[in-house]
Amino acid sequence: MRKYTPKDNVQGKSYYTDRFWVAPRVPREEVEAESHFAAVVKALGRKAKESYIEIGQLVVHINPTENFNVLEILKEKCGYTQCSEQSAVDYLAKDGEFELFYQMLNITEAKRVRVVCRIKEGEAIESVEPLFKSANFAEREMFDMFGIKVNNHPFLKRILMPDDWEGHPLLKTYPMIGDEFASWYEVDKIFGKEYRDVIGPENRDPARIDRYDTKRFSRVGYEVPFAGDISEGEKETAIEYSETVLVDYTKDSGKQLDERR
Repeated sequence: MRKYTPKDNVQGKSYYTDRFWVAPRVPREEVEAESHFAAVVKALGRKAKESYIEIGQLVVHINPTENFNVLEILKEKCGYTQCSEQSAVDYLAKDGEFELFYQMLNITEAKRVRVVCRIKEGEAIESVEPLFKSANFAEREMFDMFGIKVNNHPFLKRILMPDDWEGHPLLKTYPMIGDEFASWYEVDKIFGKEYRDVIGPENRDPARIDRYDTKRFSRVGYEVPFAGDISEGEKETAIEYSETVLVDYTKDSGKQLDERR
């Protein structure tokens, strides 16, 4: 296997060059007094380090060690009985941290709260599966895609990738078409490493088309037999067009109805 060169600076480039358009920040508004969200912030007390309104929903920043207690308060005291989404964002290159978020829904009053916290790489977060069963698969996906460990999870294993997969595909340093391990994974599993020289690495780029691949692709006007030999080039073939017209729309042979039936 060829040596894999870490691409640690891939994410950092998007912040320090002018090749990328940076979207403007979503406007933030203060929480109105005597409103529903003001009551939520009051119930959380000092656990809410920062709170504001974005696009009609409350955003609350908390310490990662208090995630379970905060969600318990939102569920038991504020009516947020559903955790509709939970995941993370990779800010390792910029800040050296992951941003974790919980999207909470109050079905009765049609209100949403977004709970946000940050953890360092290698740190773990407490599972909220005892509060919301939907967190079971969400936390497993977060572990699978980002490598974030979740304490006291009932079954913390990969959920999308194979158990023996190396790496975490949603990290911004993970190559979009996979790394060296990914290119050899199926060859090694199905045939064995001894067949690497015979089969070759897997092409994981779906946009790549090889014009010399005569098993899957052909060029119009230069068609070749299946798996044909084109080492000396393709021979041009005349393109034949059908002269049969199934429907002649130029002929006035239709019948017009006086009124709809």
